[in-house]
Amino acid sequence: MTTNAQPEVLRYTAFSTSSEGGNRAGVVLDATGLDDAEMLAIAADLGYSESAFLTAPPADSGGPEGRAYTIRYFSPKAEVPFCGHATVAAAIALSERIGPGELVFTTPAGVVPVEVTDDGGTVRATLTSVEPRLEDVEDADLDEALAALDWPAADLDPAFPPRVAFAGARHLVLAAATRGRLADLSYDFARLEALMHRLDLTTVQLVWRESPTVFHVRDPFPVGGVVEDAATGAAAAAFGAYARELGLVPEDAVLTLFQGQDMGRPGELTVTLRAGDPRVRVSGAGTRIG
Repeated sequence: MTTNAQPEVLRYTAFSTSSEGGNRAGVVLDATGLDDAEMLAIAADLGYSESAFLTAPPADSGGPEGRAYTIRYFSPKAEVPFCGHATVAAAIALSERIGPGELVFTTPAGVVPVEVTDDGGTVRATLTSVEPRLEDVEDADLDEALAALDWPAADLDPAFPPRVAFAGARHLVLAAATRGRLADLSYDFARLEALMHRLDLTTVQLVWRESPTVFHVRDPFPVGGVVEDAATGAAAAAFGAYARELGLVPEDAVLTLFQGQDMGRPGELTVTLRAGDPRVRVSGAGTRIG
């Protein structure tokens, strides 16, 4: 660090109005002077799946004056290119200081606009992803993922073909045929971690469809040093793009993703798709912890 002052580390939960739900994130609103090792150490000390570190934006960020920032994300083990829940947490933390409204975050994955609203004391943030894309999955890689998860191939939902989906970070999307299959998650941590490193995956997005627009999801995150992520905004954005491109939902749609119930940390993510706009919007509430 270039200064002896210790940064203020805030703690928020995203995608829930209760500190007992959603996904927790550390937020450092002024990370000026922190190097990579120090940010990683703060993230590791907190132990949350990710923490966000904000600094002044580049001159050409194009964001509104005083409401644009550079943001980086660290898990307890490594930096990640984009994190949705830490983006929501950081935006809500900023709104408490500079008010709700539009923000622009320059992330390692690209520029991500965020809008914060306050509806009677419930603060919500909506991020707009970078442009998404899908990739096919090699049969051998799918077999290895299923083996690491201890999921028989017959337990997959044939209506949802496996894909790698990107909307700021890469996620392997696998759909369970039943809610029971999704609920029974006990996987080989080291084996899945090795595959994810090889494929440059941030999480594995496990989904089960309850209704045409309602899904339950879980996200193993061994590459971040966390068994499971409690509410994953980046994966929600990637899944929205996946579902739309494969024609599983309409081009104009609002999807509800429930995550964290099986961990005892229930959260709710809203995914909005707009015809003619490839980007995906992910919304959720949040609150400060402690």
